[in-house]
Amino acid sequence: MRTCTWAPTVFQGTQVVRGRTFAETPTSDKLSQGVVDHVNHIESLGISHLLVAQRWWGNAEDIEGSSLDCLAMTAFIAARTKTLTLVTAIHPGFLQPAQVAKWGATLDRITGGRWAINLTSGWNLEEFDMYGVDALTHDERYLRSAEFLSVLKGAWTQSEFSFSGTYYQVRKLRLEPRPEHPLVVYQGGQSDASMKLAAQHSDTMFLNGGPPEKIAGIIERARKACEATGRKLGFALYAAPLCRPTDEEAWSEIDNRLARVDPQLVAQRRTRVSGAEGMWQNDADPLSALDTNEGYASRLIGSPETIVRQIEQFRSLGVDMLHLDISDRLFVREVLPLVHSL
Repeated sequence: MRTCTWAPTVFQGTQVVRGRTFAETPTSDKLSQGVVDHVNHIESLGISHLLVAQRWWGNAEDIEGSSLDCLAMTAFIAARTKTLTLVTAIHPGFLQPAQVAKWGATLDRITGGRWAINLTSGWNLEEFDMYGVDALTHDERYLRSAEFLSVLKGAWTQSEFSFSGTYYQVRKLRLEPRPEHPLVVYQGGQSDASMKLAAQHSDTMFLNGGPPEKIAGIIERARKACEATGRKLGFALYAAPLCRPTDEEAWSEIDNRLARVDPQLVAQRRTRVSGAEGMWQNDADPLSALDTNEGYASRLIGSPETIVRQIEQFRSLGVDMLHLDISDRLFVREVLPLVHSL
């Protein structure tokens, strides 16, 4: 099973659990050395992919804080790693597809094919306003994303490419030097529009966390959408493990965190993420509020043996990548090596 974790681009997470603290973004040499040390550690663990996320703006209260720039950080990390595949989150509207095609082709060459795109249609509506980008409607954002990928793929696969769409136009676009490896596309989302985009263009879907029955339903919907296109998708599930010697110890810690959840901040978060459809809206599952991408809702919680069984269940459903928070030391020591052998 492939594994992925976050690149160190965001240093302040959500605060919905009272008393939770996060570090401020380091400055100058401390920042660059800290990033290098962290990604070298990730590489030493055998993790295969690194997601370079982009939060154009975040308040570090009901959502995570603002991030370092994804393009700058991808280039910086690429020069300091050897095996990690870097998956860069790109928001159509904020960036132009032809320019990203050129930038990505350069990354492809200098890394030997260790670059992929996470095409992110976007849901934080305040970001769009701040940066002067038309947020469009939810489904229109996915139509814009489809055009973005059409231009990107056309530039990578054709020596000369022209495109005239609603959102993007290019005329006789040429990439020189050309990329040497195929473009690999990741995307998130759980709406019907996201399923349609994935079926047409993507290789792997990033899924927010959730229990097996929920994830099974999402995978089934995505596979159904692919029937019309004949494409096959991979699935990367987000999970925030909490591993302790016994199940009882792990769940006692979870219960303690749930008792400290601030209902007001959870309500504010629900309002702030209203630009998304199908994610962060599960009031029936309190675990979904504990972290940024509903990672605890995947329930990799308990002893090493319990967590391995849960991972095996997800794998049987079609999950072929785990997107992980790797802050839990016992999980990293006892479980992660077993994940890589699945």
